[in-house]
Amino acid sequence: MKNRSPKIAVLSGKGGTGKTFVSVNLASIAGRSVYVDCDVEEPNGHLFLKPEAFCEETVTVGIPFVCEDLCSGCRKCVDFCKFNALAFIKGRPYVFEEVCHSCGGCRLLCPEKAIGEAEKSVGKIQRGVAGNVSVHTGILNTGEVSGIPIIKKLLEASISENERPVFIDCPPGSACIVMESIKDADYCILVAEPTVFGVHNLNMVYELVRLFRKPYGAVLNKCLGEGNPAECFCKENDIPVLYRIPFDSRLGTLNANGKIAVLESKRYRDLFSSLLRIVMKEVPGETAVDS
Repeated sequence: MKNRSPKIAVLSGKGGTGKTFVSVNLASIAGRSVYVDCDVEEPNGHLFLKPEAFCEETVTVGIPFVCEDLCSGCRKCVDFCKFNALAFIKGRPYVFEEVCHSCGGCRLLCPEKAIGEAEKSVGKIQRGVAGNVSVHTGILNTGEVSGIPIIKKLLEASISENERPVFIDCPPGSACIVMESIKDADYCILVAEPTVFGVHNLNMVYELVRLFRKPYGAVLNKCLGEGNPAECFCKENDIPVLYRIPFDSRLGTLNANGKIAVLESKRYRDLFSSLLRIVMKEVPGETAVDS
């Protein structure tokens, strides 16, 4: 493979579609690879990969605080903040930490230098190794509003391993944390279920990757044969179908027991080897992958 790090994001419109299933199996069959779990509210890839020798890093953000003795009450900081994280109450600015985006603009703008900044923990990153897979997991603290700072740190760390393909297990849906997860991706895999509701979820991430102008293809999971609404949607919208994974109750058993299909079954080892070759041919600039 070329001396670069292709970043492949795996998305779905909701949880339970098979996004983590596809991500961990692709990472496991790819030889030396990086798995990044950006589903920081409910990360579960590590339950399958079971990384060892991991280290942990706290992720913090800067939250402004006001020195009342220096504040002149000019309100410039309040007028500046477009996120309404500052309000003028009883003659002084008041900070609403929950909606602060930690941009630092109020501190820079204050003419009296009355605004300082304190570090606040929002979560942590765990890094470990599972065989040939480097595992990066983000964990958001309970009650925090946004996992974006954690996702930024996660992806910065994965970029440094520039000879390994990176598989990004995105949060479900199409919110800001998903946008942050895919913004530097080279290719996006859209995982969909064969139901009408699955089409709704597929459409959410389809519109998102088009907005970001990312190359993409679909993996149709839990296929039962004919009458697949998700496949009809793909045909109607010229979405390339990369692979159709059949419904198999054995996969449910493997998942319930925290097993990785490609390590337990030759059938799924062959299936994901084939899917990986297809995906790597679609990634701009990539022609081959070790597996």
